[in-house]
Amino acid sequence: MNFCSAGVMGKQKQQVISRFFAPKPKSPSSSSSSPPSIPAPQPFSPPKISATVTFSPSKRLLSSALASQSTPPKSSKRPKLSPHTQNPVSPLPNPSLHKRFLQKFLEPTENTLQPSNPNPKPPPGGDPKYTPLELQVVELKKRHPDVLLMVEVGYRYRFFGEDAEIAAKVLGIYAHLDHNFMTASIPTFRLNVHVRRLVSAGYKVGVVKQTETAAIKAHGSNKLGPFCRGLSALYTKATLEAAQNLGGGEEGCGGESNYLFCVVEKGMLVENLDCRIENGVDVKIGMVGIEISTGDVIYEEYSDNFMRSGLESMLLSLSPAELLVGDPISKLTEKLLLGYAGPASNVRVEHVSRDCFKDGSALAEVMSLYENISQDNLADHHNPDTGFIEQKTDHLAIKEIMNLPDLALQALALTIRHLKQFGLERIVSLGSSFRPFSCKVEMSLSGNTLKQLEVLKNNDDGSETGSLLQSMNHTLTIFGSRLFRQWITHPLCDRDMIIARQEAVSEIAASMASSKVSQNIIELDEADSDVMVIEPELNYVLSSVLTTLGRTPDIQRGITRIFHRTATPSEFIAVVQAVLFAGKQLQKFNIDEEDDNYSSASMIGSKLLRKLILSASSSGLINTGAKLLSTISKEAADQGDLPNLMIINNNDQFPKVGRARKEVQSVREKLDSLITLYRKQLGMRKLEFVSVLGTTHLIELASDVKVPSNWVKVNSTKKTIRYHPPAVLSALDELSLVNEELMVASRDAWDVFLSGFSSYYAEFQAAVQALASIDCLYSLAILSRNMNYVRPEFVHDDEPGQIFIRSGRHPVLESTLGGNFVPNDTNMNVNGEHCEIVTGPNMGGKSCYIRQVALIALMAQHCLQNSASLMLYTLEWVLLTLFNLEEAPS
Repeated sequence: MNFCSAGVMGKQKQQVISRFFAPKPKSPSSSSSSPPSIPAPQPFSPPKISATVTFSPSKRLLSSALASQSTPPKSSKRPKLSPHTQNPVSPLPNPSLHKRFLQKFLEPTENTLQPSNPNPKPPPGGDPKYTPLELQVVELKKRHPDVLLMVEVGYRYRFFGEDAEIAAKVLGIYAHLDHNFMTASIPTFRLNVHVRRLVSAGYKVGVVKQTETAAIKAHGSNKLGPFCRGLSALYTKATLEAAQNLGGGEEGCGGESNYLFCVVEKGMLVENLDCRIENGVDVKIGMVGIEISTGDVIYEEYSDNFMRSGLESMLLSLSPAELLVGDPISKLTEKLLLGYAGPASNVRVEHVSRDCFKDGSALAEVMSLYENISQDNLADHHNPDTGFIEQKTDHLAIKEIMNLPDLALQALALTIRHLKQFGLERIVSLGSSFRPFSCKVEMSLSGNTLKQLEVLKNNDDGSETGSLLQSMNHTLTIFGSRLFRQWITHPLCDRDMIIARQEAVSEIAASMASSKVSQNIIELDEADSDVMVIEPELNYVLSSVLTTLGRTPDIQRGITRIFHRTATPSEFIAVVQAVLFAGKQLQKFNIDEEDDNYSSASMIGSKLLRKLILSASSSGLINTGAKLLSTISKEAADQGDLPNLMIINNNDQFPKVGRARKEVQSVREKLDSLITLYRKQLGMRKLEFVSVLGTTHLIELASDVKVPSNWVKVNSTKKTIRYHPPAVLSALDELSLVNEELMVASRDAWDVFLSGFSSYYAEFQAAVQALASIDCLYSLAILSRNMNYVRPEFVHDDEPGQIFIRSGRHPVLESTLGGNFVPNDTNMNVNGEHCEIVTGPNMGGKSCYIRQVALIALMAQHCLQNSASLMLYTLEWVLLTLFNLEEAPS
């Protein structure tokens, strides 16, 4: 069918070209010399062509350049030479004719510009005559009207109706009319690429696959009907990296977040609008943000003013990829959300009704999820296929949900209902992943502060270049980069936490400055002077671990994909091996797991650093990882051989797979034994089965050998003919069926194996989170070492508040200008100069100086050493900004 479509497309183009260059009929005045008895032939009216053609940007640029040539090029003194043959290039015989040809060929007709109806109206005589495939498409489109469907047909995925026109526009492919629908197609091996392009454009994409194979269909009741098809997967920007068969790839992945952001609100004092504006609070907003690919769940409920500054701050900090809006919602909130999800952002917005979540039904919706998960865990506990010992149910998530505010609970219920259609709702079942957006130990930064100080993006083109994040971020891993962004937008306000981070950064930076190459040798004592202890250097071990993890796929998203049961076997092995490598390397520091007081006998001085290293290198984690890897065959995983993937050590482990393997072996032995029968029948002792081009169990005989009439000729050469006897065909058919049954059993076993990983997900996720924190601390140590930053000193709470900066430098401009930046001093004290008025000419550096002081203060509360020679500082809880007549207190 695809070849026919391609032929029709080529014939239509040929008709257009031939019609353009065909000789026009002569007028009666000019044809007086022609014989009057021969009438002029009537021109043939070709059929109208309804098609959508899109070209790549390079082709459109070339065609526009050719079409814009209104006059022929001027002849130069020296002829233009061809770059390939060095011969003169002949000019176009008629440039104006070529121009008109391009305009007629490239510009679509009026029929092309009109979108086709995905469900065309029936003809006057009755209903349209749909093909069996089109009937399936119509039924699927009724079930999923808001989804762009990609239907598997043979070795291609096809689009129908309006979906085909959208795909032609976004993907740059050809769409044409076939039967009752516009249609377009892509090859199956390009599914990953094209789904990502459609999702990046803001569409919700569904993949429809065949639910039965040819072998199963041949032995079922649907022998003569079309293949059964069903929606196998849904993809959006927020769920793409956690989805099956598409996530985990390097294309489209990075340090950016893909939060699904759900917003609901409740009006306050709605009967008096003037009173609301005077009080500054008009709505109460509840939100839930879920990073589905990492398991991070953020919630918040707060009162916001008419400027929606709190909501703006959350949007800028999280940068969600998809918005879920719970209706009804106010116009001011909707305006801000739609302004964030503008055409250039390609952020998808979906409106859902929350009328069903009244009178406590939101809590019932959430609790039903945990009841279903508990029943599944209980079933898996009695299932002999798992091979795992299920742990007790973690009640931390239920306790966390019971404490959620009402609006945040409604947002969570809407999010769970939304994720159920993707099969990813289990991610909210872990209480360890829940955290509020703001807490008592973090500073609150408004959206205006983030924009005016250029913390995340610059104000010129909105990119990360030239921002504080770009100048400070030296992380080596993708998951570390995501955590560093969270650190930047949430400065600490707790003195002990800041000092703990400072000590860790100082110790790492000191190890970088050490003259040791990779290790120290320490003598134990005089009695054991011959015994040496090799102490690894901190910088050397951390650098090797982080560099190796930076070259591997994103293990944080990989672990979450394992939890979602969407990871491939090769991805599972790569992720677990990476975690084991990091843990074994960090075990070289010999930190005692039972030492809760972190004694000074350890070679690591920072308590925070010891805690993080211990979380990433615990013996239980390494033993669990080794146990999981021992159940899988690495060779089968690398080759994609799912039937031979699971290593079965006893009969109680994966019994369905074991029985299916025995059946396949039995059928193969029966098939191979048939050669003995044909040796006797043909009188050839050395006769053997041969395989040619994937066709197995062929009997190859000379062309003059007579065989029974019921033998099927498969192929031949000049001297030989290859046959399939009826018994071989029957056995091959049976072998194909048992192989399909083995494949189904193997898929079920792999799914059960991944389900058992949920018992260890929290442990692995904590280890990856510890590695991400180590990466962030290592990044700060690199920055302070390279830029010669100093460690700020915080005055005590009983002392008056002050900011004393000597030789301060703007952290972003300094990295841009190099050593040309002129340092500045700042001395402000509550009991002295508590206010400064900065004056000067335009472009004199007033705004630069103010931003410099604010950024240095932020860096101090990021636990980072600062761009100054000396700094005394009092912890701040609020940072105010006022630039360009915009005021946004936080």
